[in-house]
Amino acid sequence: MTRPLVLSLLLLAACTKAPEAPAPAASGGPIALFIGDSLTAGYGVDPEEAWPALAGEAWAARGLPWRARNAAVTGSTTAGALEAARWALTPEVKLVFVCIGGNDGLRGTPLVETNRNLDALLAELGRDGRVVVLAGMKIPPNYGRAYADGFAALFPALAKKHGVLFMPFLLEGVAADPRFNLPDGIHPNAEGHRRIAAAVLAFLDSKGLPE
Repeated sequence: MTRPLVLSLLLLAACTKAPEAPAPAASGGPIALFIGDSLTAGYGVDPEEAWPALAGEAWAARGLPWRARNAAVTGSTTAGALEAARWALTPEVKLVFVCIGGNDGLRGTPLVETNRNLDALLAELGRDGRVVVLAGMKIPPNYGRAYADGFAALFPALAKKHGVLFMPFLLEGVAADPRFNLPDGIHPNAEGHRRIAAAVLAFLDSKGLPE
């Protein structure tokens, strides 16, 4: 069994934790909502070490009124993302950062299903003048090059279709580096989350967000 396959199975096994309620944001100010799975929920680290919480801390340190609401749930797939988003959306949510789909790929979900689910999610989130960001995701090539390439291509195509901002790969510089991951080799450790937070903040800063 190849290492990528072993790592994929480890991730699939680790991402079956029962859903938890979104981490609450502090009172007052606009909200940035983060939708995702274990990579965003902070599997294996303390809640305050997860990268969305670190982004919120950085905004507070800058004196910005924005608050981070982490609605990511370990084990999530795109099939349940729309329902979860509807539950977490409130009038204060002005920015939504979407980083979900990895579990779809690791489970071999047909690309047409993942595409359909993300398409519906982005259509819903794009209403009411919210700013939406979609982060790309990749899977190991042991699922077949055609499937892996097709999976990765879904994200930029959907971002273009819906006119949302696109961050090419959430785990850039973190994935597969043992310095930044837990012993399972997949989920970011505290340092990995710090690197993701820095990359996300840099991306948003480049787009003049949040305002």
